[in-house]
This record gives sequence, structure tokens and C-alpha cells, in this order.
Amino acid sequence: MSGYVSDAVIRRLPAYYRHLRELEEEGVKQISSQDLGERMQLTPSQIRQDINSIGGLGRQGFGYPVSALKEHIREIMGLNREHRMVILGAGRMGNAIANYPHFRREGFIPVAFFDNDPERLNPDAEELPVYPVEELEKRLPELNAAIAVIAVPAEAAQELAERVYALGVRAIWNFAQVDLHCPRDLVVQNVHLSESLYILSYRMNEMWPEGK
Repeated sequence: MSGYVSDAVIRRLPAYYRHLRELEEEGVKQISSQDLGERMQLTPSQIRQDINSIGGLGRQGFGYPVSALKEHIREIMGLNREHRMVILGAGRMGNAIANYPHFRREGFIPVAFFDNDPERLNPDAEELPVYPVEELEKRLPELNAAIAVIAVPAEAAQELAERVYALGVRAIWNFAQVDLHCPRDLVVQNVHLSESLYILSYRMNEMWPEGK
């Protein structure tokens, strides 16, 4: 990369990657900042600034090579290597994450569940074993997982975050409806589904204040 990359650009990188992947699948070889901006709902100038900030690959008058730019962004986001994940919570949310095929295609590999419900436990399952949460300290080191997905009720999330941190995990994808208190060297991405719905409601109310 060419230097400092703003938080705003970092937040847009997944969208760039998605659009470029779609363009590649459509057989598009080159794309201009104008056309990419229309897909991204950004101005051509913003597209150029964003791509320059990550070490852009374009040539004036020729646009951007779709596949090369997609792979460049893929490498920046660390998607060019495998990330093993353990899922804490084998309920509906945990299973939805484990069974979403796109994650595996991008190198995010679920390797085990941990749960405290005896009816869900299945440590001998071939595809994805479900271990008792009491065995976290015993099992987690041998699983070589880089990411812990927390898909448990809010009241259990903080304790589990502290336990996986103590075992060496430094990345958490948190679906519990609570903000975790974590050390600075632990990367946490919170996913609060209700907040997204609240924002949708706000935008609806802004457009149709009388509920029409």
C-alpha cells in the first residue's frame, strides 16, 4: 500500500472486493473509475482517491484491471490465507454461520462448535464436532483457530471472550448483543443485528415521516 489508509476506505474495501469479483465473473477485464463509481455509488474522483491510497493499479485512459485489483484488495484484507474459526454457541445463529458456504470459499473455515446444551453436543461428528464449553481450555489449543465466533446470549459473552483470549485467540466476531471489554491486542468485530434494523427504521421514518 502507498501509505495511510483511512477508516472510511477500509470500510469500503469489502464492497470493492464484492463488486470486482462480480465483474470478474461477468468476464469484465477493465473498468473505468466512472463505471466502478456507478456500481459503488461513489464519484469517479473518490474511486481514484480510494484506489490510489491502497497502491492503485490503474492507468490513466485505461481504467483498472479487474482481476488484478480484486486480488490486490483480497491480499490487503488477508483473504489470501486460511482463517480457522471456532463457534461458541451451536444454536440457530451459530449454525447459520457454520453453514454459510461463502465463508469457506473465502478461507474462513469453521472447525468446531462449543456449547453447554447437552442435546446439542456431538464431539464425534465428522464435519463439525460440538464440544462441551467446559472443554474449551482442553480443545481450543489443538484446533489452531485464529478466530472465535461468539454466538451466545449476552450474559455469557464476556466470560467466553476472556477465556479464548487467555488461550491465545486474538480475533473475535461477536454476535452477542453486548459490547465486550477487551485488551487492546484483541481485535473485535461486533455484529449487532438489531442496530441495522433500527437504522433501516430511521431511514424509512426520514423518507416517510407519517408512515406512508
